[in-house]
Parts: sequence; structure tokens; C-alpha cells
Amino acid sequence: MSVTIAERPWESLPTEVARALRPELPALADDIIAAISAGVPDYARPLEGPFGHGLRLGVEEALRQFMAVVEDPAAGRGAGREVYVNLGRGEMRAGRSLEALLAAYRLGARVAWRSLAAAGERAGLQPRTLYVLAESIFAYIDELSGDSIEGYAREQAAAAGELQRRRRRLAGLLLQDPPADSAAVEAAAADAGWSLPRSLAALAVEGEGADRLAARLGGEALVAPAGPTPELLCAFVPDPEAPGRRRQLESALAGRRAALGPTVAWSDAAVSFTRAAATLRLRPEPAELGLRVADEHRVALLLDHDRRLAADVAQSALAPLAGETGLSRERLTATLDAWLRQRGRTEAVARALHVHPQTVRYRLGRLRELLGDSLEDPDARFELELALRVRPPTQLVEHARGPE
Repeated sequence: MSVTIAERPWESLPTEVARALRPELPALADDIIAAISAGVPDYARPLEGPFGHGLRLGVEEALRQFMAVVEDPAAGRGAGREVYVNLGRGEMRAGRSLEALLAAYRLGARVAWRSLAAAGERAGLQPRTLYVLAESIFAYIDELSGDSIEGYAREQAAAAGELQRRRRRLAGLLLQDPPADSAAVEAAAADAGWSLPRSLAALAVEGEGADRLAARLGGEALVAPAGPTPELLCAFVPDPEAPGRRRQLESALAGRRAALGPTVAWSDAAVSFTRAAATLRLRPEPAELGLRVADEHRVALLLDHDRRLAADVAQSALAPLAGETGLSRERLTATLDAWLRQRGRTEAVARALHVHPQTVRYRLGRLRELLGDSLEDPDARFELELALRVRPPTQLVEHARGPE
């Protein structure tokens, strides 16, 4: 983007300005340093050592660069701006805000204007030239401030990236199964600035960016990719049983596919995430979004662990119904499911299926013909329940009141 004269007013100063003002620079540097030391509380310290050297370098370099661009505006500041970028970086590394540095720039500009205006008057510079000189000084200070703001932001981004790298390393250790050495996890947690909680639960989240998810869950959550691809994220949530925490998670994850693993000690974090991820893989309801909870799907998770074996159990247990017509098979499996859930109470089964109790008795008679002693054998009934969980029966709301 091109820069206009108004943005760099020194480009319209005559060259004699630099010749008139350059002799003032050594004394002006001392005056600016003294004013900053006295007027900016964060810089009110002895001027020996690295601090004093850095302050003097910054002031003298600022004056040198200003005179250089007045003498030759086309040359620009070039690499000289890195001095002020690095000053901004240094403030971030020192754990300070930019306010003190920017205050020093503003104070230095006022001292420079008073001294250079007086020198310009003594040299016979025209008032209009002095006005442009004032504008140039403050526009130049704005450039230095912008350089330092850029440096501060760069250092912030680098620090955030480094912290994220450390947090991802910690998450990777927590996800290891068998668990990583506890001393290594504790050291990584300290390095990442994350306090290992007494208890946590893992979230598995699909189709979300790590930074956005971390922002929604808050700074306590540890968020990282769960594998080599970004499609699945892991988030470890401390103290998941705290009052209001479930509601907070549901709100943060509304409209997304997510699952919450069980609450465990941090040493079992991998177990919690494994169950959360498995819960996310369970057959979803149509267009199902929001938070699933692993503890509410334990039987489904157990059956899903070995799908082939679960399917074999279902096929074997329900094989006697295979010879029925499709409609009869649906009605019989629905009745069997309700009978098992209602512990054989005929009236309760009838209410669940919206049919007459006599219809239930008829169907139970047919089921006994097909299944034999299985309805009386506890182990066989257990297999039937598992089979119906693998292949959920169609719940028919019937209006027919009699037997088929």
C-alpha cells in the first residue's frame, strides 16, 4: 500500500532542517533519557548495566533514524525498525504491558519537540517549517510505537504457540495407554502451566478447530488433536462433577458432535477418552448433535467393543423367530423386549405397546412356542436382552386389539 505525504510529513521538510538540528542530538539524547527515568515509573531505576545501555541505544537510534529520514526520505528506515520491534518483544518477555514503553515514546517526543523547536528558531527556520517538524516528530513516534506493538504481538503469538505445543505434548502423554510415567506427566504439566486435577473427564469432539473449542471451554480445559488428523479433538476437563459443569459443557458443545467420557483420576485419562471416542462412534440418531455421555451408554459400548461377537449373539438368540413373517417378527420382538423390560408384567407390557392385554398373552404364547425354555432360563434371557440391544425392536403403536 502506498504511503501519502500526510502519513510521513517529514518528506516535505527542507534538507536544511537536518543540518540545523543535528548538532542538538547528543544533548537531546541525555535530556530524553533523564526525562524518561524521572517520568515513567517502570523506568525509574539506575541507568547502569543492560537496562541503561538499552534505553540509551533506543533513544540515540530513534534520533539518528529521524534525522536520516529527514535528510533522505527515500531511504526509509529499513532494518532500523527492528530495534523497536525488539523493544516490544523485550517488554513481552519481561512480563510487562506495553504501556510503559509507549509512555516513554510519548514523553520523549515532547522533550524532542521542545528542544528541536528552540534550535530551529535559533537557526531561523520559518514557522510553517516548525509546524511540519512538530507533525513529523509525532508521526515518527507513532511509527516507532507501531513497530513495538508489532514486536509485542509477535512475541505473544510465539509464546502462545510454545504454550500450545507444550499443552499438546502433555495431552499426548495423558492419552498414552498404558499410562506414561507419572513423573514425566507431572513435569510436562508444570512445563505447560496446567495443574493436574484430582479428577477429570475427557471430551471427544468432531468437526471443530482446537483454538475455537479451547475458547468455548475456558482456560481450565486442555485441548489437543487426538491423532494425526484434525477431525477428532480431545479435551480434558478438570472436576467434571462440579455444580453447573455439565450444563456449561452442553452449552459450549451445542450443535456439534461430542461425547463425554467417565470421570477418572488423571492417571486414567486415556480410559476416559477411549470411552468418549467410542461413544461418539455409536450409531447416531438421525441428525443427532450435542453432547453424549459415555456413562449413559455403557451396555451399547460393551456390545460395540466386539461388534462381530455381538451380532453373532443376536443372530443365535433370535434365530427361532427367523421363520416368522416380517410383520409378525417385528410384533414378537417388540413384545419380547417390553416383556423383558417390564419383568413379565402383562398389564405393563400392554400399556407400553398400546395393545390389549389379551394380545400380549397371545404373543407370549407364540414366543414360548418358538423360544421354548429360554424365557425361563436366566442366562438365555440375558442373551435375549443383549440381542435386542444390538438389534433394537421396532416399537409399533397398534390400533388392532386382537391377536394376529
